[in-house]
Amino acid sequence: MYINRIEAIDDNGPELNSVIVVNPDALAIADSLDRELAAGKSRGPLHGIPVLLKDNIDTHDKMPTTAGSRVLKDSYPPRDSWVAEKLRDAGAVILGKANLSEWANYRASFSSSSGPAVAVSANLCAVAIGSETWGSIMCPANANGIVGIKPTVGLWSRSGIVPISYTQDTAGPMARSVEDAAVVLGAVVGVDSSDAKTLGSQNHYYSDYTQFLNKEGLRGKRIGRLKTTEGRNFKVDSLMHQAVRFLRSQGADIIDLDKLVEGTPCTNSEIVLSYEFKDGLAAYFARLGEKAPVHNLKDVIAATLADSLEMLYFDIHAMEASQARGDLQTPEYKQALHDMLLAYREQGIDRVMNEYDLDAIVSPTGGPAWKTDLINGDNFVLSTSVNAALSGYPNINVPLGFIGDVPVGLSFYGRAWSEPLLLKIAYSYEQGTKHRRPPRFLPTD
Repeated sequence: MYINRIEAIDDNGPELNSVIVVNPDALAIADSLDRELAAGKSRGPLHGIPVLLKDNIDTHDKMPTTAGSRVLKDSYPPRDSWVAEKLRDAGAVILGKANLSEWANYRASFSSSSGPAVAVSANLCAVAIGSETWGSIMCPANANGIVGIKPTVGLWSRSGIVPISYTQDTAGPMARSVEDAAVVLGAVVGVDSSDAKTLGSQNHYYSDYTQFLNKEGLRGKRIGRLKTTEGRNFKVDSLMHQAVRFLRSQGADIIDLDKLVEGTPCTNSEIVLSYEFKDGLAAYFARLGEKAPVHNLKDVIAATLADSLEMLYFDIHAMEASQARGDLQTPEYKQALHDMLLAYREQGIDRVMNEYDLDAIVSPTGGPAWKTDLINGDNFVLSTSVNAALSGYPNINVPLGFIGDVPVGLSFYGRAWSEPLLLKIAYSYEQGTKHRRPPRFLPTD
């Protein structure tokens, strides 16, 4: 059914272009899993569930991992990523690879894309796996009216994911409900010796996050309402006021917050990413071994410049800036990393949550989706994903409502490893409001 729907809606009809490739072995894998069930064996709640992976996540099969770039169109990784391996162990069917901005939006000064959030919203898969460095789970979830979870960095291993930033990267589930996202979240946790960030998750992860889903989860919670976006879009403001009234009606205390961080320390992240991208790509290509089509960022830049189609619409400014950086022992990098984490953790989210004894912080995830094209690229008006992204802390987007026919989302975020608490809150809000509705397609939906 999903394969037929991808052919009807994604490839034709509205031409969503959210799926790069369908796994040619998907039906055979599904048949095998059906036989396991018939024999009385179930691998768990993901047994037989079709999942799309953003195409910067390695799979060892007949599908390449391209990061959205023609440079990697023939790159077939020699082994699964941690994410793909854990999903297969849990019985999921890897249905295919979802689209993305080239190199997960770390190539050009502007971009445009369609990917896993679109596929989830359009019901082209049961759930999908996205990745985020600076909003790439939250913002698409916001724009497509779905649930997205950006875990604490280190809850899921990044081994086998084409990287941008060792400090900020994480994959995470995208789904049509909080419950579905919670099921996937628990399937991929664990300590991976090849990703040191996961060492911090020891004693902080759960294989079953559905145990925390509670319709009364808002009662007695203290939630900080971040007001930094007020005044940018009055329609978003109106939906936010409605959300605050609902949160209070369910027994939550709402404390207004004027800001989380001082100044504009997000500029430190730009420096961190620029250093870590070059370093991370070299390590990723080394993992590919002799199968690697390129070996470093310099090779990537040369191959991109040599491809007239690659250079038809987008520049390579981000890549060139990264190539010009030194290694990770450079004092500029170390200082930027220190200052960023200090501003967004100790002096930011942790400080505010301790000062007001908060369980979570809430804000509109973003504004309504904008018209985008190959000339102007993305053009967002507001976004609050920066706070959880740059701290490395968890964030959950749930539908907030609609502006016309276009959805917008609500973010709940908080301290490191607070996924159980955030799920309680997000699930209670979702179940009490039921804002999600599927997009309208003609004539196939």
